[in-house]
Amino acid sequence: MNNAEQYLIENNINPSYQRVKIMDYLLNNRDHPTIDMIFLYLKPTMPKLSKTTVYNTLQHFVEKGITQIINIEDNEIRYDIDTSAHGHFKCTSCGKIYDFPYNINDITICGLDNFSIHQTHIYIKGICEKCNKKLKA
Repeated sequence: MNNAEQYLIENNINPSYQRVKIMDYLLNNRDHPTIDMIFLYLKPTMPKLSKTTVYNTLQHFVEKGITQIINIEDNEIRYDIDTSAHGHFKCTSCGKIYDFPYNINDITICGLDNFSIHQTHIYIKGICEKCNKKLKA
């Protein structure tokens, strides 16, 4: 049994062949993929795979709480295997998305003193360190 299959079983998800392959991709490629990225990567070894299967599988993973949706751009939905509280930085030059830690208790949110916060999404856009070095060279 591989890590992806075991992970699915531990999270009460039937480990079908397609689910295992998609989970294996997520566990081994922390690149915040789109449906197309996963589909194009798996298609050569899974000729009968459809984008609908990838979409439905990812939605099932989201419903089970083992992946989360990242929506930094209006026209682009990405998926993240890391469901812990963390933010995302998207480089506007290379398009790469980086994770960064944060503690919600260290963030001051003005005007919401008597509100209960159940979920946060922090998205930041800018130029990553690698692209900044290229620009300065």
